[in-house]
Amino acid sequence: MNIRNLCLTALSSLFCLSCSTYLNQPVDFREARIGEKTAATEKLSKLPEPAEKVVVGVYNFRDLTGQYKASQTGSTFSTAVTQGGTAILINALEDSGWFTTIERENIGNLLNERNIIRSTRQEYQAAQANEPQVPPLLFAGVLLEGGIVSYDTNIITGGMGARYFGIGGSTQYRQDRVTIYLRAISTSSGKILKNIYVSKTILSQSLDASLFKYVKFQRLMEAEVGVTRNEPVQLAVTEAIEKAVEGLVIEGVEEGIWQVKEGENPDSLIQSYMKEKQEAEMENLYNGKLVQRTHSSSLGINLGGSLISGDFNSPELGPLVKVDFSQYLNNSFYINLGGSAFELSNNPDFSQKYAGLDANAGFLVLPNEDLSPFIQAGGGYLLGIDSNAPDGNDKSFFKAQYGLGLEYLLGPKISLKAFAEHNITFSDQLDYVINGNRDDHYFNFSIGISFNLGAMPSTKSN
Repeated sequence: MNIRNLCLTALSSLFCLSCSTYLNQPVDFREARIGEKTAATEKLSKLPEPAEKVVVGVYNFRDLTGQYKASQTGSTFSTAVTQGGTAILINALEDSGWFTTIERENIGNLLNERNIIRSTRQEYQAAQANEPQVPPLLFAGVLLEGGIVSYDTNIITGGMGARYFGIGGSTQYRQDRVTIYLRAISTSSGKILKNIYVSKTILSQSLDASLFKYVKFQRLMEAEVGVTRNEPVQLAVTEAIEKAVEGLVIEGVEEGIWQVKEGENPDSLIQSYMKEKQEAEMENLYNGKLVQRTHSSSLGINLGGSLISGDFNSPELGPLVKVDFSQYLNNSFYINLGGSAFELSNNPDFSQKYAGLDANAGFLVLPNEDLSPFIQAGGGYLLGIDSNAPDGNDKSFFKAQYGLGLEYLLGPKISLKAFAEHNITFSDQLDYVINGNRDDHYFNFSIGISFNLGAMPSTKSN
C-alpha cells in the first residue's frame, strides 16, 4: 500500500508540472487574438532611446536550413521553420525603437505603384502647371542581412516511468535547437559593422498516467490520462531574432557605431549584456559551464562510510575518514595518494578498525566543465589497528581498488567531491573467518572537499 501511494504521489507531482496546460484544454473555438510576446520582446521595449533612428533596409531574412518537417507517415513539403523571417525581423526592429525600416523585400511592387502614380498624374493632371512630384524614396544607411542557419532536432531526448500493480506513468522530453545570424552592413563602404549569433532551444514534453486494475472479481478498471506540450517553433525563431536585435543595438552602442539620446545612461545595460554574453561563452551546447582548470595539484579531506562484504550476514556501515593528495599530469590525468582510517563491522559478530594507504591513477572525464565525473583505480595496503583479531590471523593485506565519483568545481581554489570505491583484498581473512572460495571485499563511500594548489606549467606567468 505504501508503494502504491508513493506511485500516486509521484504521478501527481508530474502532472503538477504541466497543470496549466492540462487544466486549459481546448473545448471550443477561440477568437483571433493579438500575437504572443516573448521574453526578449520586453527587453527590446526597455532599450534606451537613440540619439537618431537608423534607417535600415531588410531585403530578405531567409530560412537557410532547407529542412522539411519530419514525418513518420511519408514525405511532407512543410518546412521545419517559418519562412516569414523577414516579417519577424522588421517587427523586432520596430519594437526596439532604434530603427526606421524601409520596404525592400517587395521593392518591385513599390516601384510599380510609384510608376502608376506618375502615369495617372500625367494623364489626368496634364493641364496643371504645378503638378506635384512623387516624393523620393528613403535610402538605407545600413543593410541587415543573415538568416536562420540551422534547425537541429533531437539534440537531447529522454524520459522516465514507473509501474506498480497496474498503476503507472511516464514522462518524455525532446529538445531541438534553432540558430540565426544577423549582420549589419554599411551601404556607403560595404563594411560589416556587427555580426550577431543567437541560438534558442525548443522543448517538447509529454506526460501520461494509466491505471489497469481488477477492483473485484470480473470487474476491470482501466483509465489513462496524458498531456503533450510543444514549444512553437515560430515563437522560438521570434525570440532568437529579437535577442539578435537587442545584441545589435547594445554592441553597436558599446562600440560607438550609434549613439543613445542625450541624458540616457546605457552603462548598466551594457554591463548586464556583456556579463550575459560572457556567461554564454562559458557554457557548452548542453548548458554545462565551461571552466579552465589551472591547478597542478589538490589536497582533499573526505568523510563517509565503509561496508564489508564478507562471511557474516547483516553488514553495518562504519565511519570513514580519508586524506588524499592528487598531482595532475594534465587537465584530465592525475596520480592520487591517500591515507584512510575506517571501521568494518558485522555487529555483533565482527568489528575491526583499519588504516589504509592507496595509490591510484585517475581520469577526469569532462575537464572543461564545472561538474565532471572521474574514475580512478590502483592498489594499496591495509592494516588492522586494534587488538580484536584472533591469534594466527592476518592483520595486514594488500589490495586493489577502483571507483567512480563526481567533482564540482566551486571556484579556482576549491572543489566538492562524492566518491564510491570497491576494494578487493585477495584474502578471506578480513573478517577473521574463512568460509568458501570467495575473498572478502568492502566498499567505501565518501563526500569531501579539495583545496586546489599550484598551477599547470602552461598557465604560469613568465
